[in-house]
Amino acid sequence: MMDAPSPNACPPWAVQNGWSSDAPAGPVCNPLPDFQQLSLGCEPNQNPSYNHLQASGVYSKSDIAAFSTRSNSHPSMQGNSGSFVGFNETLTSPSAPIQQQPLWSVAALSKESINDFVPTASPLDHNLTPQSPNSESRYGLNPELLPSAVKVMAEDRAEWDGKVFISEHFSRLPPLATTSCVTEDRGNVSPLAIRSVTYCVPCDGQTALLSRLPLGALVTPFFNQNECQKPIPLCKHADCVVGCRWCGASMCPAMGWQDCGQRFYCPFCGKLNEVPWQQYQPTKGAEGVRVDQDTRPELSMGSYETLNSDKGEAAALLLAIDVSASALRGGHLEFVAQQIHALLTSLVREAGDASSDLRVGLMTYDSRIHLYDLSPDLSRPHMLVIAETEDLQLPVREGLLVSLKDCIESIDSVLQLIPQFGAECSDSSGLSIELPVKAGLAVLQGLKCPGKLLIFHTAALIETGHTNSSSGFFGTNKPKSIFQPSEKAISLAKECISQGCGVHMFVLSQQEVGGAWPGHIPFLTGGALHTYSYLQGELDRERFSTDLKRIVETETGYKAELRIFVSKDLRVSGCYGLFVPGSNTGHIAMATLDCRTTLAVELAHSKALDETRGAAVQVVLSYISQTGERRTRVHTLTLRCSRHLQDTFRNYQAETLLTFYCKKMYCAVLGRPLQELREELQTDVTEALASYRKHCCSSSVSAGQLVLPQFLRALPVYVNSLRKSEVLLPGLRSSVHQRLQQRCRVLGLDTCSTVRHFYPLLLPLLPSVDSSSPPDPQGALRCTSSSLDSRGLYLAHAPFTVLLWVGTQVPAGILVELFNASCFSSLPSGETNLPALENRLSIGVRSLISSLNSEVPYARKLVVVKQGDTCEEALQRHLVEDKSPNGGASYADFLYHLHVNSVRLLL
Repeated sequence: MMDAPSPNACPPWAVQNGWSSDAPAGPVCNPLPDFQQLSLGCEPNQNPSYNHLQASGVYSKSDIAAFSTRSNSHPSMQGNSGSFVGFNETLTSPSAPIQQQPLWSVAALSKESINDFVPTASPLDHNLTPQSPNSESRYGLNPELLPSAVKVMAEDRAEWDGKVFISEHFSRLPPLATTSCVTEDRGNVSPLAIRSVTYCVPCDGQTALLSRLPLGALVTPFFNQNECQKPIPLCKHADCVVGCRWCGASMCPAMGWQDCGQRFYCPFCGKLNEVPWQQYQPTKGAEGVRVDQDTRPELSMGSYETLNSDKGEAAALLLAIDVSASALRGGHLEFVAQQIHALLTSLVREAGDASSDLRVGLMTYDSRIHLYDLSPDLSRPHMLVIAETEDLQLPVREGLLVSLKDCIESIDSVLQLIPQFGAECSDSSGLSIELPVKAGLAVLQGLKCPGKLLIFHTAALIETGHTNSSSGFFGTNKPKSIFQPSEKAISLAKECISQGCGVHMFVLSQQEVGGAWPGHIPFLTGGALHTYSYLQGELDRERFSTDLKRIVETETGYKAELRIFVSKDLRVSGCYGLFVPGSNTGHIAMATLDCRTTLAVELAHSKALDETRGAAVQVVLSYISQTGERRTRVHTLTLRCSRHLQDTFRNYQAETLLTFYCKKMYCAVLGRPLQELREELQTDVTEALASYRKHCCSSSVSAGQLVLPQFLRALPVYVNSLRKSEVLLPGLRSSVHQRLQQRCRVLGLDTCSTVRHFYPLLLPLLPSVDSSSPPDPQGALRCTSSSLDSRGLYLAHAPFTVLLWVGTQVPAGILVELFNASCFSSLPSGETNLPALENRLSIGVRSLISSLNSEVPYARKLVVVKQGDTCEEALQRHLVEDKSPNGGASYADFLYHLHVNSVRLLL
């Protein structure tokens, strides 16, 4: 334990900050030998755009931070007037010449500040004034001089601005996930589909263990192509060259051709395959490529798609509406019916459009199931009541799902009658979420088609399986089943997966903590849970309409099967995401998936890799499209291998590691104590820094210098944000339902959205007032209270929330232009909509919010936060560099802790 008062005792503030109690103990004063300075180092980057010196400014003696006091005459230091920029010699590899490592001083700790430090936790100040105590470091570090995630993103955008990333065989490190960049497929998959954790794989398992960082990849198989990029080529399955007959891997550019094209080597199983004479073509050149390579996507492209000859049933849309007593009393069924009707009407377009051929079904339920025969031959829809819900038997099948263009009038008549239903039975005991799911699944099974099941539920929920109690959960280290679905829910989810039924649930009432959580089945089937508060407010109604439209119109793959192939000397050791795990980690079945569905695949060595052949990862997605076509999408990634540890460190990216750690840890909460997971994260990063320091840095680096790999500079702030998230470090105001929902929502995010969740976008709005352009989403600030000025307006953007912070000294004219409010005291606070005012500031801010809303998977409500208001805690949770309201440590304190313990490991 860092700075522990005694070798065997852990101070009380250690648990509050989430520190590991297993760290080596040390004295309070001078925890490291000659530890006088804390300065930051950065490894030499192989990218020319980073090969410039980063100079520090000059600070007065009163500043907490100071420059390194090491002599400029030291052989490893060179000084310039007005700044200090030092160099340390670093070996890039055993066989490479010595390169120089730029060091920039970040903070200095005097002996007095260390000796006077008393490790006591002070209460948090929830008033987010500039230079708030929440942003100060207990060790005296200046947070402004620590590595900045915002700066890392800005540098990457500047490097790739206006450029095209060429994805070719053994391609280099791609742009960050938060950088918008056009990718050209030249034989290697786009990073939008597969993003490797490292783009240089260690040749042997011992080197991989030495790095203390994971091996793996993030897979988004159904990703959306950028508008500027070419679409994924589609070809007939029968026309493609057959893949490996031994392991089942699909044909790809990673296959090695031999014997003039008569055979090919499969890197995934290491065996040779004979080419059928019908598909034989000779090879050319020293590399032995087939002469028809450029005309065949399976031979030249990292991603391609094949169309199977047999066609299945088209996907359907099934609507299930709760008409129990509480739903009828709520008074919102009329609005729900209106929104459903408006959406379906918008889908009925000109003849020949795919949306007009969408098959739609409708049912209502209380303690019984009411099915509707929508056959166009009938003069009016017929209601079919099923009272026996244990073993559902469908009395009719053909009229339950009808083409939308043929049944729109019948559906309209039923929707008009639903608000007028009379409550025929009481729902005082609540309804099980499994009832409408079983009924909808029976309809899809009876007609043998996949589809989306949309459930609109109001009544109280009951659990039919085991009951998970949250009593004492937050204060114990014992594994709890609070995150785990019941066996009955898992069994029902598996049935939905085999049928291709994705469940989306709209909970229209406010569910209490003591009730059952209804989200397990929706999230396990590729759907989601959307919660509203009786749709009373205008904002809830807008959010409901947006979510409903987005779910129906989102392009979806049904009855999906995902197979993962890796080089013969690697194996898939784990897979993390929203799905029901099976016996084979490399074979995953999903009911539905969309463009955001992302999985984390963990790899391990089984043997040493061949450095000349590299490593390969292939993801094969088989699915049914909306129109019933059976398609197979193939993504193949080839990676370089190296025996040198520094090459591996150079090819990690902090954003990718954050997403991988998040998915792995959020899946692990199903059965492991939260404190154990937080300690594991801390230990992994600490040992990785120690390994990099020991094996990749020169001996001239002093104990006071913090050295990070170039592309992992932002890793500490990301990991600290993950460790103190509501899922891993629950706060007093976070209910079990909120934590369950956040866990599942975050697990379904792609890399870019995951980064935005753990490091939100903090945008200043006022600098754009004097310009004709709207606020710039690229001018982000660091997520700390010191970035806030009481004279400014700031927008905090995360995937699930958007907050507008207003300082107390904002000019009155700005308040009038944006809020139509005369003074700060009359400004509305909380959830609101900005008035549509015809001035430059109002138009620019509303346009920016609308643009950001289009990037997120869920509709959000704008929350206005006034400086000094009680609701400032909502923003404080997004200022992840500060101390967290739930007791999480600040970024500066966490970075200090990582550095001290990483150096101690080497003593």
